[in-house]
Amino acid sequence: MRKETLWEAQKRENPGHSAWYIKRFENMRAQGNDLHGEARLIDAMAERGSRILDAGCGPGRLGGELAVRGHQVVGVDVDPELIEAARRDHPDVNWLVGDLAELDLAARGIAEAFDLIVCAGNVLTFLAPGTAPEVLARLARHLAPEGRLVTGFGAGRGYDFDQFMADAAGAGLATDHKFGTWDLRPFTPSSDFLVAVFSVAA
Repeated sequence: MRKETLWEAQKRENPGHSAWYIKRFENMRAQGNDLHGEARLIDAMAERGSRILDAGCGPGRLGGELAVRGHQVVGVDVDPELIEAARRDHPDVNWLVGDLAELDLAARGIAEAFDLIVCAGNVLTFLAPGTAPEVLARLARHLAPEGRLVTGFGAGRGYDFDQFMADAAGAGLATDHKFGTWDLRPFTPSSDFLVAVFSVAA
């Protein structure tokens, strides 16, 4: 039986949470805030036209921008309300409802592996408890041989950085880089955010 994600639990307790989340970023965009720091980094890592999976895509802020920049994007999120918003704002992108702990895109007709997978926006801290190792293993299986997985999440959200790195290694991922921000500032023991770049372990 599938476990309820922490995002779904939060939404169950507060049914308006997803609408608030969508509106929050709409307001930030209207105020002229820079919402594309993650997209700039991923775009710089990718050849034009790369296949990119936005894992935990939310309302499509990151994946939609990567599509605008010329990449072939697939976005997956467990929340149908967020996927509906993504489809509304970026109708040319393939947005799918799905739990990352059950990710099997080949079963949904998407057999080709990805050049890059990005998991941003603290997605890894909203998974169902205990499923992070399975999620990381499934993401690793969707990578092309030379592909890379980029994750980003903050400290103090219930997923210790050291445990995360151990889980990634257990999922067959090799650590290429660790940064403290999406604009590539160094990661230090006092960093309150981790951006990690992985490849498939040899």
